[in-house]
Amino acid sequence: MRKKINVDELELGMYLEEICGSWIDNPFWRSRFVLSDPKEIAMLRASKVSEVWIDVSKGADVWPTTAVAELGVLENDAPDDARRSMAMSSDRTPTPIADEIDRAARICAAGKEAVTSMFHEARMGNAVNASGVVTLVQEISDSVARNPSALISLARLKTADDYTYMHSVAVCAMMIALARQLNQSEDVARSAGVAGLLHDVGKMLVPSEVLNKPGKLSDSEFTIVKGHPVKGHQFLQESTGIDPIALDVCLHHHEKVDGSGYPKGLKGPEISLFAKMGAVCDVYDAITSNRPYKAGWDPSESLRQMGQWASGHFDLTVFQAFAKTLGIYPVGSLVRLNSGCIGVVIEQSKGALTMPVVKVFYRMASSQRIDPVVMDLSARGCKEKIIAREDPAKWKFADLDAMWSGLVA
Repeated sequence: MRKKINVDELELGMYLEEICGSWIDNPFWRSRFVLSDPKEIAMLRASKVSEVWIDVSKGADVWPTTAVAELGVLENDAPDDARRSMAMSSDRTPTPIADEIDRAARICAAGKEAVTSMFHEARMGNAVNASGVVTLVQEISDSVARNPSALISLARLKTADDYTYMHSVAVCAMMIALARQLNQSEDVARSAGVAGLLHDVGKMLVPSEVLNKPGKLSDSEFTIVKGHPVKGHQFLQESTGIDPIALDVCLHHHEKVDGSGYPKGLKGPEISLFAKMGAVCDVYDAITSNRPYKAGWDPSESLRQMGQWASGHFDLTVFQAFAKTLGIYPVGSLVRLNSGCIGVVIEQSKGALTMPVVKVFYRMASSQRIDPVVMDLSARGCKEKIIAREDPAKWKFADLDAMWSGLVA
């Protein structure tokens, strides 16, 4: 795919397809080649050429160097600080993901059972057990405090059949992590987690043949599904001890800041902070998860797409905080390095949103797997950097999820 960029955006590894302007301004005798020498970039920038065409299917894209800015999470405009200026907001020293992953897996399994039971009771017309919800949310909260990536990433691996139940667990975990990123108190973070766990309870009151339909919904079926926030809100109002934040998020998590959402078409200031948080967490988990009618998107690509929707769909401040929470390349993202190797993100590094810890396992030049090597791209002296996202559907690495999680299905 061709893309026109400014010469200031050029980086090593890009495939130069065409130089814009007069041929006399071209500092090279050729125009189709991979930029492999810093002198080539310097020559272009020193010339009268201001724009060039690159082919991102043959070389690096501009995404990694502008990723933070595209998602709107830069805190200053100094380009030299772009990769290192975004320290995580929490003062906690996170538990390594490898040490938390087993506990997170057990919490996910218990959470699925609890939500399945709770939603079954909802179908039967029985009220929600508020104390049981709080206990589960506390377990999830503790895991997220130790390492937010572990449980959030594992919850993304739900099967299409598990989606309805595990989606609630995933949104709960993300709401807690996002609340902390937004400097909310621990009590408020737990309330946000309760809201995440209960936000879709109204779907249990939607006919199963509509809710689980594998194909595209008809207009009348979509109207039925769009009724789930109101149904869920009414149901929760009939239960005792339900947090007001949960009631709000249940009713308003499909509102959009431009007023095009539902059920009430609220606009920016009319939507609460927690409903705005619920909207971001709900959409991210939905588009990264396998569904009956589509495969989930790569985590990093999902964030990029959401960044493009942000102005009309999401509150920008909330979305920026969400991107900081997960990292520009969330755990499980497949990435290409400047060395021509491919790896999977296995952990976020401290204070370096675009420089995570990557497990490198494939060399593109030889089209062969290599012995996995773990690299912290933020480490002093590390010359490797991410130059592109890779589509897992293209590569079909059957053990991709096992490589970052350490869990074997």
